[in-house]
Amino acid sequence: MKDFRDLKVWDRAHQLTLNVYKTTGNFPKEERYGLTSQIRRCSASVAANIAEGCGRHGNGEFHRFLQIAAGSASELDYHLLLANDLHFLKPTDYRSLFQSLLELRRMLTALIVKVAAERQ
Repeated sequence: MKDFRDLKVWDRAHQLTLNVYKTTGNFPKEERYGLTSQIRRCSASVAANIAEGCGRHGNGEFHRFLQIAAGSASELDYHLLLANDLHFLKPTDYRSLFQSLLELRRMLTALIVKVAAERQ
C-alpha cells in the first residue's frame, strides 16, 4: 500500500481540482447541476482514483485505477473545452487549466507506463 500524498501526480491532480472548483464558481447559476457539477466531479475523480489505486494491493489494481484516472482526465479535457466554447471560462482561465491538465496527463501517462513495466 502506497501513500497517495507522496505522489507528485496526485498532488498535481489535487491542485488542479482546487483550481477547477475556484474557477467554476463563476459559471452561470443554471449550470450548477449541469456542466459545473460535471467538471468538478471528473476533476476530483482523477485524484480520487489515484488515491484509491494506492490503497489497493498490487500493481495490477494500481494500474487499473490509474487508467480510470486517465479516462477522467480525458473527460475533464472535453468539459473544459465545452465550457470555453460556451464562454463560461475566461480565455486566460481556460489556458491555465488546460496547461495544468496537459501536464497532469503527461505525468499520469508516464506513471501508467512505469507501473505496467513493473507488472511484467
